Amino acid sequence: MAGNKNLNSAAREKNDEFYTQYDDIRREVNCYYLYDENFLRGKTVLLPCDDPEKSNFTKFFALNFKIYGLKKLIATSCAAQNSHGKIYTLEEKDLAKVDCTLKTLNHWEYLEGDGDFRSAEVSRLRDEADVIITNPPFSLFRDFFKWIVDAEKKFLVICNMNCVTYKEIFPLIMQNKIWLGNGFRNGDPCFTVPDDYEERSTRFWIDEHGQKWRSFGNLHWLTNLELAKRHEPMILMNYADCERLHPKIKGVGFQKYDNFDAIDVPARDAIPGDYNGVMGVPITFLDRYCPEQFEIIGKIDTGKINEYNLANPIINGKMKYKRLAIRRR
Repeated sequence: MAGNKNLNSAAREKNDEFYTQYDDIRREVNCYYLYDENFLRGKTVLLPCDDPEKSNFTKFFALNFKIYGLKKLIATSCAAQNSHGKIYTLEEKDLAKVDCTLKTLNHWEYLEGDGDFRSAEVSRLRDEADVIITNPPFSLFRDFFKWIVDAEKKFLVICNMNCVTYKEIFPLIMQNKIWLGNGFRNGDPCFTVPDDYEERSTRFWIDEHGQKWRSFGNLHWLTNLELAKRHEPMILMNYADCERLHPKIKGVGFQKYDNFDAIDVPARDAIPGDYNGVMGVPITFLDRYCPEQFEIIGKIDTGKINEYNLANPIINGKMKYKRLAIRRR
């Protein structure tokens, strides 16, 4: 199909193959298990865009199939043009096939098509699934997110933090229908990449085994699965102490936008806990956002003003960084 050809070509050209570390998957998934140990029990989990030969997602859920009480596990991969994608399925009766050494999962089969997530074949698997978990191609994230939302599925996916302001995503965050997950250790995840991935001058290295790696400082998990962190309020200074002590505010105070009645907060830890007006805060606020503590009322961003973008971030005539507009509950 022409659409699939274009999508696959775009993915290859943008170097979208990043393999998530096993421990990063374990740390994230266990946060939802600690909140509700039955969150996957009796569920069919689909891992699209996920090569069962190489992916730690497939290995993790195969090894922990019984612990989470899964009904069925399905993993699919997207192949190059005119090739067949792979599919791996696991049910309780098949657990003897799992290689506990983690060296390989060698009983995958081939799909009829190339495995593109928007194909009818993979979409049928999506419709069968209860929960979708994966590291999708970043260049196709808008299409992938719509593909999940259209089917009204529970999900846990890795995303670029900038996606939270997308028109397809931000309204759902405002409405508390989706949110950020627990996050990566130190906020700096590392991924293995294929051998043909071109070298870079920053955030790239080759280990002693010849494996290529990339790291990112702006990635997170996006989900609609509940976890405890989401309901833990931030401990904040009061307004006066922020102005007196915070290095980004000390001596200048909280500045106001030229065109909107709100104060600009330049750092997440500078949010004044006793201020009742509207505040413009960095998007990193979402990593600690507690809906019982704050309300998101819109964003302060460049571009057209509308019901979600309340103003452009202009202070003293200069355009500043995009912000989320929040206020205390």
